Amino acid sequence: MTSAVAAALARIDELDPELRAFTEVWHEEARAGAEAAARLPLAGLPFAVKGRAGIRSYAARRLAAAGGVPVGSTSVPGPGTRWQTWGRGAHGRTVNPWRPDRTPGGSSAGSAVAVAAGMVELATGSDGAGSVRIPAAWCGVFGLKTTQGLLPSPDRTGLASPGVLASSAARAGTYLRHVLDGCAPRPALLPVPAAYSPDLGFASVEPEVAGVVGAAVERLAEAGVIRLVRDPVTLLDPAETWTAVRGGTTTPATRALRAANDRALDAFFARTPLLLTPVTPNPPHGHEGPGDVFSTALTWAFNLSGHPAASVPAGFTRDGCPAGLQLVTDRGTDAALLGIACAVERVLPAPGPPRRLG
Repeated sequence: MTSAVAAALARIDELDPELRAFTEVWHEEARAGAEAAARLPLAGLPFAVKGRAGIRSYAARRLAAAGGVPVGSTSVPGPGTRWQTWGRGAHGRTVNPWRPDRTPGGSSAGSAVAVAAGMVELATGSDGAGSVRIPAAWCGVFGLKTTQGLLPSPDRTGLASPGVLASSAARAGTYLRHVLDGCAPRPALLPVPAAYSPDLGFASVEPEVAGVVGAAVERLAEAGVIRLVRDPVTLLDPAETWTAVRGGTTTPATRALRAANDRALDAFFARTPLLLTPVTPNPPHGHEGPGDVFSTALTWAFNLSGHPAASVPAGFTRDGCPAGLQLVTDRGTDAALLGIACAVERVLPAPGPPRRLG
């Protein structure tokens, strides 16, 4: 058994009773597969998969074929959950590793927690409205939603794209190289022209979240990673349209709204290669739910439009919870997006596991 797999299993055994990120841990299977995997390109890299069915996903199968070792399945929301921002593991409700009284986000809840706590460096996810980006933001890790259609969608509507949660954008490059046939992060030519939209023209963002993310954008500009341009992005609120597409109840009005937002984004990316926003309008909420706030307000527009989008850690709110900066680029530019994210992380490094977890 490789030392990396042994260390991952030991850390899961130590921390998961408290964090409840895993629904199953595959001790015997991981140990059995580790030695053979050590001779393959990923050399026995331990990774986690989203949900009980995650091991059958295209991404998981590609990672395993390259020598990754799946160590367990991570928590997702239970059936009939109104707010898809939590999970339930084998030991109970999944908690945010930075504040156990807060949700880790979802639906890739356990995957984000497993990475944030240092149980694994890489976990698969899927994102139909923000389900990779939101838990990445709230747990302080990197998250990527791939371009729609680039990989098989787990959702009949096509809204959901496979994605990855990782300890860094550089580590997420492992996912791209082995799941997307050699696609690797493309080094960014700095500074990258970028526009920052705190609200996409319609969302109500809590001032503290806007302040943390706005300060991160200023740091990137001062460091020469981005060159801020005046290119306002004004979209129509996609909530009704996303719900209609998800439920198979689209109307001429919802289709027109989707088309209008697509035109606005197409025009923007024809001029400017990078769009920056907060990932969520709010910090992580308690386990009882966010009330009337849609944590997806700034993410689900890009599930409708199909653009790749990433979450990078931007800093912390006063209550000790992470906030995320969303990076969006044109369709099909996943490699370039990951290259930009690598440059961003040199200025905004990931915080690593919470101190209380050692």
